[in-house]
Amino acid sequence: MEFKEKLFLFLSGIFLTSLVLGNVIGTTKFVNVFGLTVPAGVLAYPFTFLATDLICELYGKKRAQTLVWIGFFMNFFMLGLMTLGHYLQDAQGISGATSTFDSVYTFMVGNVIASMIAYLIAQSIDVRMFHFWKRLTKGKHLWLRNNLSTTVSQLVDTTAILSILFLADNLGENVKTVRDLIPLIFASYLFKFFFALFDTPLFYLGVWKLKPIIHEDPDENQWEKRSFMEEAL
Repeated sequence: MEFKEKLFLFLSGIFLTSLVLGNVIGTTKFVNVFGLTVPAGVLAYPFTFLATDLICELYGKKRAQTLVWIGFFMNFFMLGLMTLGHYLQDAQGISGATSTFDSVYTFMVGNVIASMIAYLIAQSIDVRMFHFWKRLTKGKHLWLRNNLSTTVSQLVDTTAILSILFLADNLGENVKTVRDLIPLIFASYLFKFFFALFDTPLFYLGVWKLKPIIHEDPDENQWEKRSFMEEAL
């Protein structure tokens, strides 16, 4: 297997693991990160946007969009397996941690449905905006397309998922009114926004190191090839 395909599988693995784990954790716990109160599941999601942006840049829009759909169906596959485990009869004489499993399952059902609606919208926006800015800038300004696509799509994702969970009364006892919801959306988005700024150098490093190795420009027919520094600036 060529390196570029191994790399694609690795980035896909990061994307799918972060996506599924974020939904399993979801809003089962709220944590404090740099003074911001956010759902623990939020910690995994920024990696999904970094992975899709790298795949967009290195492999093209088609592969990135395909991965978005695979992630969508993998979450429902995971939900199906947990639903099967939830409804199967307990083994005689072995209780296990049934109550814990049931509690996680109850929270997760709402999280998966809400997040998949938001996810499908946000990831599609991320992929499309990334390539819109890439075409508009003729392949230049990596920082611009990375940050604009990620920050806008994460705002959509954060607002949508927390609003849906709020309407489904699945955010816990401390989030019962719109006044409680707005600070949570703001804090969650602020965390993602700062992570988006933080992942820009990681994105640059990934493109700089990997693009020459895989020898692939998914959009090479749209404009002349440029050096990394020309694309970056």
